[in-house]
Amino acid sequence: MEKERLVLIDGHAVLYRAFHAFPVLTTPKGELVNAVYGFTSILLTVIEEFRPSHIAVTFDRDKPTFRHTQYVGYKAQREEMPTDLSDQQNRVEEVVMVLNMPIFAVEGFEADDVIGTLAVQANVPVMIVTGDKDALQLVDKQKVVVYMPGRGKIPAKIYDQDLVEKEYGFKPKQIIDLKGLAGDASDNIAGVKGVGPKTATQLLQKFGSVERIYENLDQVREEFRERVAQLLIDGHESAILSKKLATIVTDVPITLDLAACAVHDYDKDKTIKLFEDLGFRSLIKKLPNDDFEQMVQETLL
Repeated sequence: MEKERLVLIDGHAVLYRAFHAFPVLTTPKGELVNAVYGFTSILLTVIEEFRPSHIAVTFDRDKPTFRHTQYVGYKAQREEMPTDLSDQQNRVEEVVMVLNMPIFAVEGFEADDVIGTLAVQANVPVMIVTGDKDALQLVDKQKVVVYMPGRGKIPAKIYDQDLVEKEYGFKPKQIIDLKGLAGDASDNIAGVKGVGPKTATQLLQKFGSVERIYENLDQVREEFRERVAQLLIDGHESAILSKKLATIVTDVPITLDLAACAVHDYDKDKTIKLFEDLGFRSLIKKLPNDDFEQMVQETLL
């Protein structure tokens, strides 16, 4: 494990995963906190298992993003966050803040965009924690991996570039091209009508990108038949827009202060008090060392 590593938590994705994975749980006063407990458990497990030197959390905000401006149908089919979950987000942010972990969120951008920007700015290795495979496009052989927490019988998994290439058949950055062609129903991204993931993958393995495919339509006709070429011609505009919608931007107006993300810089007594109020006694033992405990450990080494 590297001496320094920045963990970036996709707060929105992990919160949703926790809400659906953990059973009903309430505080001694009757407040619903199953998503808060699940989120906190995943967060502390990541710290315990990977021992990062720095950590930060990102969240979506309620305002529409630039993608909704580009395409009004973007994620239009998704239901609003359930009240039982939205009521817990403030508590989750309270947990994050008492642990003195910076929260990054920018109106007009999704948490993925904020994570992508912070990952680019970081001068240390980065691990992204999320349940959203859109983040796999950010995987970089030299710097960035994606950790997907386990869910039910599905074990946790760390995606590096080799694993992405093994599962998808192409490089991480080409995931946006896959969505440009095959679309993504979960985000209401259309892609090219009639072109599925299998054909899209074959096209990308041959030509490399959406743009290169359209530059070589004659060769597409020869190797993939006239029908596929015509589908691409008919869906050209949609392919370009779909790829753009799927692309995580890395130039969000935000600046990473790595020093402010140090894991041990927090008030442990205050955190324990909050955990006791929430009924999270079982998680207290998983809290990372504070600055004093860390100093003692380093002295004894």
